[in-house]
Amino acid sequence: MTPTRQATVRLTQFAHGGGCACKIPPGELEDVVAGLGAPSPTAGDTPLLVGLATGDDAAVVEHRGTAVVCTADFFTPVVDDPYDWGRIAAANALSDVYAMGGRPVLAVNLLAWPRDRLPFDLAREVLRGGLDVATEAGCHVGGGHSVDDPEPKYGMAVTGIADPRRLLRNDTGRPGLPLSLTKPLGLGVLNNRHKATGERFDHAVATMVALNREASEAALAAGADCATDITGFGLLGHLHKLARASGVTAVIDTAAVPYLDGAREAVRDGYVSGGTRRNLEWVAPHTDFGAADEGTRLLLADAQTSGGLLVAGEVPGAPVVGELVPRGTHSVVLR
Repeated sequence: MTPTRQATVRLTQFAHGGGCACKIPPGELEDVVAGLGAPSPTAGDTPLLVGLATGDDAAVVEHRGTAVVCTADFFTPVVDDPYDWGRIAAANALSDVYAMGGRPVLAVNLLAWPRDRLPFDLAREVLRGGLDVATEAGCHVGGGHSVDDPEPKYGMAVTGIADPRRLLRNDTGRPGLPLSLTKPLGLGVLNNRHKATGERFDHAVATMVALNREASEAALAAGADCATDITGFGLLGHLHKLARASGVTAVIDTAAVPYLDGAREAVRDGYVSGGTRRNLEWVAPHTDFGAADEGTRLLLADAQTSGGLLVAGEVPGAPVVGELVPRGTHSVVLR
C-alpha cells in the first residue's frame, strides 16, 4: 500500500524522544531489574530456556518440544508519517523474534494515544502500517491494548516459535568467530535530523521497515548460534552485552562497519540524540577505543531503531566487521 502523507501533522514533535532512542539508558535499566529474575518453575512442561540473566532479545520457554519466543517493544514516533511509523515499530518488534532464531506467529498491538491532541485517523494509519508489516512476516495480529497517553506510542507484543536446539542467543559466542552486521548504522542520527528539521530520509525508512527474517534464516543456515539485534543501545552497547554474556572480547574493525548515506554528516552537524550519548558513556569503561575519533565513537554507539542483526558467524551478503577473541581487559576493542 502507498503511505498516507500527513504533511500538516509532525508526529515527532509530540514526543520528547524518538524510536529506540527513547529507551531507558542501559546502565539505569540494569540497576532497576537487578535481582528481579524470578526462579524458574520446577514443575510443568515449560522450562525457561532464556530469561533475564543475560539481557537477551526475548524470553524463551520450551513447550512440548517447541521453543516459544516472547517479546514486546514499543516507542514514541521516530518519523512523522504515521503509516511509516507503524511499519517501523512492527518490524522492530518482530526483530526480537528473528534475533533469537524464531519465526513470529502472533502479535498484539500496543497503542498509547493523546486522544484530545491527535485525530484517530492518524492512529488508524499507524495500526495499518503495523498490520502490513506483520502480514509480510506471515504473523497474525490478534487485537491489542490501548491507553490515553500524553505522548503517542506504538509497538507490539509478539510470540514466535523456534527449534530449541537451534536458537540464536547472546551468551553462546566463542573465540575465533567472525562478526557479521546485516544492516548499516546511522539510523539514529538520521532520525534525529528528521525530527529537528523535517527532512525525509527514504533510505533510512527502507532500512528500518526491512524485516530481519532473511538475515535470521541465513544465520541459522550457516550454523550460527549466537546473535543479537542492534537497536536502542547501539552497536557498542549490544556488543558489550553479547561479549559479557559469552565471556569473550569483541574486536571491531572500524573501517569495515557500514553506514547509511548522510550519517557522518548528521553527526558532524550535531544531530546526536541524548540516548546515543548515554550509550557511549555506559560502554566507555568497557571499551578500548584505540584511535577512533569522536564521530566514529558516536556512530558506533548510535541508538538504532529496527537495526540489523549482529551475528557471530559469516552471513552471506553481510559484511564481516570484526571477530570474537578470548576474554581480555575490555569487552570491546576498536581497531
